[in-house]
Amino acid sequence: MAALPGSEPSKFPRHVAVIMDGNGRWAYRQHLPRVAGHRRGAEVVREMVQSCVDLGIPHLTLFAFSTENWRRPPLEVRLLMNLFRLLLKREARKLHENGVRLRIIGDRSALERDIRQLIEDAENLTRDNTRLQLNLAVNYGGRWDIAQATRAAIAAFQSAALNLQDLSEQDIARHLSLSDGPEPDLLIRTGGEERISNFLVWQLAYTEFYFTDTLWPDFDRASLQHALHSFAHRQRRFGRTGDQVLEGDCSVSD
Repeated sequence: MAALPGSEPSKFPRHVAVIMDGNGRWAYRQHLPRVAGHRRGAEVVREMVQSCVDLGIPHLTLFAFSTENWRRPPLEVRLLMNLFRLLLKREARKLHENGVRLRIIGDRSALERDIRQLIEDAENLTRDNTRLQLNLAVNYGGRWDIAQATRAAIAAFQSAALNLQDLSEQDIARHLSLSDGPEPDLLIRTGGEERISNFLVWQLAYTEFYFTDTLWPDFDRASLQHALHSFAHRQRRFGRTGDQVLEGDCSVSD
């Protein structure tokens, strides 16, 4: 894993999650239509993926479209879906050539059939890649994720004739959208807001948060490096004391 100047590779996050906020405001400040901000934001996604590949960060999860975003004006929703179609068509091959595995998390049932097919094709194309796991959250909500995981865990218990009183956090967690990878170490939110907006509600329990006023279309490699430097200087305790961490007590896994 490549290290930033002044940081240790061990202090790098294994998993970075990003709430990409500020596309509309960026367009407004540029006297452009909102869709121009979304298009520029899509270009920044490409740059962010490349930066994570270069730095050796193995997992990246981006909040692209929430379950609440359907409330936006119908024209904007339609433009966002068309942009998503275009990205799936254009970028899947490039991701594959760069060793990136693409995965879409969220409720696909509300997406149009052709989009669901494009998702399936892109995931199948890239499924064996190991250089970077790129998760795009589309029609995703953290509460939806917990609800669907709980239903799946209950169904599994009932199928195995197990007592639901024994249902544990671990039983639910194994059915969450990102159950096969590490939980995010670092959450970045651009655009100046300081909330998680129903993103990865379960998985962010021990994540370090980094909020920046930088709008997503202006978030570049230097901005990412600043966030990584901030992360590298934090002490992650996971319920332990600071002294325990310094003494190397690893009884609670990082």
